[in-house]
Amino acid sequence: MWRIGFLAPAEISRALLTEALRDLGYVEGRTFTLEVRTAENDLNRLPHLAAELVSANVDVIVAVSPPAVRAASQATKTIPIVMRFWGGEGLIESGIVASFARPSRNVTGIYMLAAELDAKRLQLLLEAVPSAKKVAVLNPGLGWGAFTEVRRVAKAWKIHLYMTDVPGSTGYERVFETMVREEVDALLVPSFPRFFQDHRQIIQMAARRRIPAIYEWGENAQAGGLIAYGPVRVELDRRAASYIDKILRGAKPGDLPVEQPTKFELVINLKTAKALGLTIPQSVLLRADQVIE
Repeated sequence: MWRIGFLAPAEISRALLTEALRDLGYVEGRTFTLEVRTAENDLNRLPHLAAELVSANVDVIVAVSPPAVRAASQATKTIPIVMRFWGGEGLIESGIVASFARPSRNVTGIYMLAAELDAKRLQLLLEAVPSAKKVAVLNPGLGWGAFTEVRRVAKAWKIHLYMTDVPGSTGYERVFETMVREEVDALLVPSFPRFFQDHRQIIQMAARRRIPAIYEWGENAQAGGLIAYGPVRVELDRRAASYIDKILRGAKPGDLPVEQPTKFELVINLKTAKALGLTIPQSVLLRADQVIE
Protein backbone atom coordinates (compact mmCIF):
# COMPACT_ATOMS: atom_id res chain seq x y z
CA MET A 1 0.00 0.00 0.00
CA TRP A 2 1.70 3.17 -1.23
CA ARG A 3 1.23 6.40 0.71
CA ILE A 4 0.96 9.52 -1.45
CA GLY A 5 1.07 12.92 0.21
CA PHE A 6 -0.84 15.88 -1.21
CA LEU A 7 0.10 19.39 -0.10
CA ALA A 8 -1.73 22.54 -1.22
CA PRO A 9 -2.47 26.04 0.12
CA ALA A 10 -6.22 25.62 -0.44
CA GLU A 11 -8.76 22.86 -1.00
CA ILE A 12 -8.29 21.53 -4.53
CA SER A 13 -10.20 18.68 -6.15
CA ARG A 14 -8.12 15.52 -6.43
CA ALA A 15 -10.64 13.53 -8.46
CA LEU A 16 -8.76 13.91 -11.76
CA LEU A 17 -5.50 12.84 -10.12
CA THR A 18 -6.97 9.71 -8.54
CA GLU A 19 -8.69 8.90 -11.84
CA ALA A 20 -5.38 9.26 -13.70
CA LEU A 21 -3.70 7.02 -11.13
CA ARG A 22 -6.48 4.46 -11.55
CA ASP A 23 -5.78 4.38 -15.29
CA LEU A 24 -2.21 3.38 -14.37
CA GLY A 25 -3.39 0.60 -12.07
CA TYR A 26 -3.42 2.42 -8.72
CA VAL A 27 -6.71 2.17 -6.83
CA GLU A 28 -7.24 4.39 -3.80
CA GLY A 29 -7.91 2.32 -0.70
CA ARG A 30 -6.49 -0.82 -2.30
CA THR A 31 -3.04 -0.01 -3.66
CA PHE A 32 -2.50 3.48 -2.25
CA THR A 33 -3.78 5.94 0.31
CA LEU A 34 -3.83 9.70 -0.17
CA GLU A 35 -2.58 11.76 2.77
CA VAL A 36 -4.07 15.22 2.18
CA ARG A 37 -2.86 18.41 3.85
CA THR A 38 -4.35 21.78 2.86
CA ALA A 39 -3.48 25.08 4.54
CA GLU A 40 -6.98 26.58 4.19
CA ASN A 41 -5.40 29.73 2.69
CA ASP A 42 -3.06 30.23 5.65
CA LEU A 43 0.31 29.86 3.92
CA ASN A 44 2.15 29.99 7.24
CA ARG A 45 0.77 26.51 7.96
CA LEU A 46 2.44 24.89 4.95
CA PRO A 47 5.84 24.15 6.58
CA HIS A 48 4.08 22.40 9.49
CA LEU A 49 1.84 20.43 7.13
CA ALA A 50 4.82 19.42 5.01
CA ALA A 51 6.57 18.21 8.15
CA GLU A 52 3.46 16.14 8.99
CA LEU A 53 3.67 14.38 5.63
CA VAL A 54 7.36 13.65 6.18
CA SER A 55 6.57 12.24 9.64
CA ALA A 56 3.84 10.11 8.09
CA ASN A 57 6.54 8.42 5.95
CA VAL A 58 4.77 9.02 2.67
CA ASP A 59 6.42 7.57 -0.42
CA VAL A 60 5.97 10.68 -2.57
CA ILE A 61 4.57 14.19 -2.06
CA VAL A 62 2.46 16.02 -4.64
CA ALA A 63 2.96 19.75 -3.96
CA VAL A 64 0.66 22.30 -5.61
CA SER A 65 1.76 25.98 -5.94
CA PRO A 66 5.15 27.62 -5.25
CA PRO A 67 4.57 28.00 -1.46
CA ALA A 68 3.72 24.30 -1.13
CA VAL A 69 6.69 23.27 -3.26
CA ARG A 70 9.05 25.39 -1.18
CA ALA A 71 7.63 24.03 2.09
CA ALA A 72 7.93 20.43 0.90
CA SER A 73 11.47 20.87 -0.45
CA GLN A 74 12.56 22.44 2.83
CA ALA A 75 10.93 19.65 4.86
CA THR A 76 12.70 16.79 3.08
CA LYS A 77 15.67 16.19 0.82
CA THR A 78 14.95 12.49 0.38
CA ILE A 79 11.21 11.94 -0.18
CA PRO A 80 10.39 12.48 -3.89
CA ILE A 81 8.32 15.58 -4.63
CA VAL A 82 6.09 15.94 -7.70
CA MET A 83 5.34 19.62 -8.06
CA ARG A 84 2.82 21.73 -9.89
CA PHE A 85 4.77 24.97 -9.83
CA TRP A 86 2.95 28.09 -11.04
CA GLY A 87 6.04 29.79 -12.45
CA GLY A 88 7.31 33.33 -12.25
CA GLU A 89 8.84 32.56 -8.87
CA GLY A 90 12.42 31.58 -9.78
CA LEU A 91 12.29 27.78 -9.78
CA ILE A 92 15.96 27.46 -10.73
CA GLU A 93 17.12 30.69 -9.08
CA SER A 94 15.70 29.58 -5.74
CA GLY A 95 17.62 26.30 -5.95
CA ILE A 96 14.54 24.06 -5.93
CA VAL A 97 15.86 22.40 -9.09
CA ALA A 98 19.23 22.67 -10.82
CA SER A 99 17.71 22.73 -14.30
CA PHE A 100 14.57 21.69 -16.14
CA ALA A 101 16.34 18.89 -17.99
CA ARG A 102 18.13 17.49 -14.93
CA PRO A 103 16.48 18.63 -11.68
CA SER A 104 19.20 16.61 -9.86
CA ARG A 105 17.43 16.65 -6.48
CA ASN A 106 14.27 15.08 -5.08
CA VAL A 107 11.95 17.48 -6.95
CA THR A 108 10.43 17.21 -10.42
CA GLY A 109 7.03 17.85 -12.01
CA ILE A 110 5.25 20.52 -14.02
CA TYR A 111 6.20 24.19 -14.43
CA MET A 112 2.94 26.01 -15.16
CA LEU A 113 4.06 29.14 -17.05
CA ALA A 114 1.78 31.27 -14.87
CA ALA A 115 3.52 34.57 -15.56
CA GLU A 116 3.27 34.13 -19.31
CA LEU A 117 -0.31 32.82 -19.15
CA ASP A 118 -1.61 35.56 -16.84
CA ALA A 119 -0.24 38.09 -19.32
CA LYS A 120 -1.92 36.17 -22.16
CA ARG A 121 -5.20 36.19 -20.23
CA LEU A 122 -5.08 39.95 -19.86
CA GLN A 123 -4.47 40.33 -23.58
CA LEU A 124 -7.40 38.02 -24.40
CA LEU A 125 -9.63 39.94 -22.00
CA LEU A 126 -8.73 43.23 -23.69
CA GLU A 127 -9.38 41.73 -27.12
CA ALA A 128 -12.78 40.47 -25.94
CA VAL A 129 -13.66 43.78 -24.23
CA PRO A 130 -11.88 46.37 -26.40
CA SER A 131 -13.60 49.28 -24.66
CA ALA A 132 -11.92 48.44 -21.32
CA LYS A 133 -9.63 51.15 -19.99
CA LYS A 134 -9.37 50.10 -16.34
CA VAL A 135 -8.88 46.44 -15.38
CA ALA A 136 -9.03 45.13 -11.83
CA VAL A 137 -6.64 42.34 -10.82
CA LEU A 138 -7.17 40.05 -7.83
CA ASN A 139 -3.76 40.08 -6.16
CA PRO A 140 -2.46 36.61 -5.19
CA GLY A 141 0.20 38.26 -3.01
CA LEU A 142 3.44 36.39 -2.31
CA GLY A 143 5.34 38.78 -4.57
CA TRP A 144 3.15 37.78 -7.52
CA GLY A 145 5.61 36.57 -10.14
CA ALA A 146 3.39 37.44 -13.10
CA PHE A 147 3.08 41.13 -12.26
CA THR A 148 5.92 42.27 -14.54
CA GLU A 149 4.50 40.48 -17.58
CA VAL A 150 0.94 41.61 -16.85
CA ARG A 151 2.08 45.22 -16.42
CA ARG A 152 3.93 45.01 -19.76
CA VAL A 153 0.69 44.03 -21.53
CA ALA A 154 -1.21 46.79 -19.73
CA LYS A 155 1.34 49.35 -20.86
CA ALA A 156 1.20 48.14 -24.46
CA TRP A 157 -2.60 48.41 -24.47
CA LYS A 158 -2.53 51.73 -22.57
CA ILE A 159 -4.89 50.58 -19.85
CA HIS A 160 -4.78 51.13 -16.09
CA LEU A 161 -4.40 48.19 -13.69
CA TYR A 162 -6.27 48.34 -10.40
CA MET A 163 -4.67 45.85 -7.98
CA THR A 164 -6.89 44.66 -5.16
CA ASP A 165 -6.13 42.39 -2.20
CA VAL A 166 -8.68 39.87 -0.96
CA PRO A 167 -8.62 39.54 2.85
CA GLY A 168 -9.89 35.96 3.17
CA SER A 169 -12.77 34.20 1.43
CA THR A 170 -15.24 36.51 3.19
CA GLY A 171 -13.63 39.61 1.71
CA TYR A 172 -14.89 39.35 -1.87
CA GLU A 173 -18.06 41.36 -1.21
CA ARG A 174 -16.02 44.37 -0.13
CA VAL A 175 -13.55 43.91 -2.99
CA PHE A 176 -16.29 43.94 -5.63
CA GLU A 177 -17.98 46.94 -4.03
CA THR A 178 -14.65 48.76 -4.36
CA MET A 179 -14.38 47.71 -8.01
CA VAL A 180 -17.77 49.27 -8.68
CA ARG A 181 -16.76 52.51 -6.95
CA GLU A 182 -13.51 52.54 -8.94
CA GLU A 183 -15.53 52.01 -12.13
CA VAL A 184 -13.40 49.15 -13.42
CA ASP A 185 -14.30 47.83 -16.86
CA ALA A 186 -13.09 44.23 -16.51
CA LEU A 187 -11.39 41.78 -14.14
CA LEU A 188 -8.35 39.51 -14.40
CA VAL A 189 -8.45 36.53 -12.02
CA PRO A 190 -4.85 35.24 -11.98
CA SER A 191 -3.62 31.69 -11.67
CA PHE A 192 -3.75 30.80 -7.96
CA PRO A 193 -5.28 27.84 -6.04
CA ARG A 194 -7.31 30.05 -3.74
CA PHE A 195 -9.06 31.78 -6.63
CA PHE A 196 -9.94 28.41 -8.14
CA GLN A 197 -11.27 27.26 -4.78
CA ASP A 198 -13.43 30.41 -4.60
CA HIS A 199 -14.30 30.59 -8.29
CA ARG A 200 -18.05 30.16 -7.90
CA GLN A 201 -18.20 33.02 -5.43
CA ILE A 202 -16.08 35.22 -7.71
CA ILE A 203 -18.18 34.36 -10.78
CA GLN A 204 -21.44 35.15 -8.97
CA MET A 205 -20.19 38.50 -7.72
CA ALA A 206 -18.77 39.46 -11.11
CA ALA A 207 -22.15 38.66 -12.70
CA ARG A 208 -24.03 40.65 -10.07
CA ARG A 209 -21.82 43.70 -10.67
CA ARG A 210 -21.80 43.14 -14.43
CA ILE A 211 -18.00 42.96 -14.59
CA PRO A 212 -16.57 40.84 -17.45
CA ALA A 213 -13.79 38.59 -16.14
CA ILE A 214 -11.26 36.07 -17.38
CA TYR A 215 -10.19 32.99 -15.42
CA GLU A 216 -7.64 30.19 -15.63
CA TRP A 217 -9.49 26.89 -15.98
CA GLY A 218 -12.11 25.87 -18.52
CA GLU A 219 -14.39 24.85 -15.66
CA ASN A 220 -14.61 28.50 -14.65
CA ALA A 221 -16.27 29.46 -17.93
CA GLN A 222 -18.49 26.39 -17.76
CA ALA A 223 -19.59 27.57 -14.30
CA GLY A 224 -20.66 30.96 -15.68
CA GLY A 225 -17.44 32.93 -16.06
CA LEU A 226 -17.10 34.94 -19.27
CA ILE A 227 -13.75 33.61 -20.53
CA ALA A 228 -11.20 31.05 -19.38
CA TYR A 229 -7.78 30.34 -20.79
CA GLY A 230 -5.18 27.94 -19.45
CA PRO A 231 -3.80 24.42 -19.47
CA VAL A 232 -6.12 21.44 -19.77
CA ARG A 233 -6.42 20.20 -16.18
CA VAL A 234 -6.93 16.55 -17.04
CA GLU A 235 -3.63 16.56 -18.94
CA LEU A 236 -1.79 18.07 -15.97
CA ASP A 237 -3.14 15.40 -13.65
CA ARG A 238 -2.21 12.67 -16.12
CA ARG A 239 1.34 14.02 -16.21
CA ALA A 240 1.45 14.18 -12.39
CA ALA A 241 0.17 10.59 -12.19
CA SER A 242 2.84 9.53 -14.69
CA TYR A 243 5.56 11.08 -12.51
CA ILE A 244 4.17 9.32 -9.43
CA ASP A 245 4.06 5.99 -11.28
CA LYS A 246 7.66 6.28 -12.48
CA ILE A 247 8.90 7.24 -9.03
CA LEU A 248 7.05 4.41 -7.29
CA ARG A 249 8.58 2.05 -9.84
CA GLY A 250 12.06 3.20 -8.86
CA ALA A 251 12.88 6.25 -10.99
CA LYS A 252 14.78 9.09 -9.32
CA PRO A 253 13.05 12.50 -9.45
CA GLY A 254 16.34 14.17 -10.35
CA ASP A 255 16.47 12.11 -13.55
CA LEU A 256 12.94 13.08 -14.66
CA PRO A 257 12.87 16.38 -16.61
CA VAL A 258 10.56 19.15 -15.44
CA GLU A 259 7.82 19.54 -18.04
CA GLN A 260 5.63 22.43 -19.16
CA PRO A 261 1.98 22.25 -20.23
CA THR A 262 1.52 21.49 -23.92
CA LYS A 263 -2.29 21.62 -24.21
CA PHE A 264 -4.25 24.81 -23.58
CA GLU A 265 -7.90 25.69 -24.02
CA LEU A 266 -9.84 28.90 -24.58
CA VAL A 267 -13.45 28.65 -23.42
CA ILE A 268 -15.96 31.47 -23.98
CA ASN A 269 -19.41 31.62 -22.40
CA LEU A 270 -21.74 33.48 -24.77
CA LYS A 271 -24.62 33.17 -22.29
CA THR A 272 -22.60 35.27 -19.86
CA ALA A 273 -21.59 37.69 -22.63
CA LYS A 274 -25.26 38.22 -23.52
CA ALA A 275 -26.18 38.79 -19.87
CA LEU A 276 -23.42 41.42 -19.68
CA GLY A 277 -24.53 43.07 -22.91
CA LEU A 278 -21.24 42.21 -24.60
CA THR A 279 -20.54 41.17 -28.16
CA ILE A 280 -17.38 39.07 -28.31
CA PRO A 281 -15.41 39.95 -31.46
CA GLN A 282 -15.36 37.26 -34.13
CA SER A 283 -11.55 37.32 -34.08
CA VAL A 284 -11.67 36.02 -30.49
CA LEU A 285 -14.49 33.52 -31.03
CA LEU A 286 -12.67 31.88 -33.94
CA ARG A 287 -9.78 30.99 -31.62
CA ALA A 288 -12.00 29.38 -28.96
CA ASP A 289 -11.75 25.66 -28.30
CA GLN A 290 -15.22 25.70 -26.77
CA VAL A 291 -18.08 28.21 -27.04
CA ILE A 292 -20.93 27.87 -24.57
CA GLU A 293 -24.23 29.09 -26.08
